[in-house]
Amino acid sequence: MSAEPVSIKARPCPLCGKSAVHDFRPFCSRGCRDRDLNGWFDEDYRIPVPPGADEGDDPEGTP
Repeated sequence: MSAEPVSIKARPCPLCGKSAVHDFRPFCSRGCRDRDLNGWFDEDYRIPVPPGADEGDDPEGTP
């Protein structure tokens, strides 16, 4: 049985759309990678939650 390399389908950079570079995958450059990281640091990415689902709003007796 021979092991064949798995080919990974190239996808564009999620920020600018240029071709991704292996060293910065899935981004095209260090700049796009760093801009994405800064977005996380600045809390630009958020997961929407329904109103009243904040921590501490659970009814009494709910684990």
